[in-house]
Amino acid sequence: MAVPKQKQSHARTAKRRAQHKAARPTVNECPQCHSPRIPHRVCGTCGYYDGRVVVAPKSSLDF
Repeated sequence: MAVPKQKQSHARTAKRRAQHKAARPTVNECPQCHSPRIPHRVCGTCGYYDGRVVVAPKSSLDF
């Protein structure tokens, strides 16, 4: 079984872990209302997906 001969330094470990960061979410424009939305998801503003209403949009009067 392969075993490392030397302990890996903290600097070397930190360099490797520096790449483990959260990616910025991709945001596209909704073709109906032009508000930002995540691709392949129903628009939270207008409720449209793929050119049709999927979810009734939330009204500002509903609680």
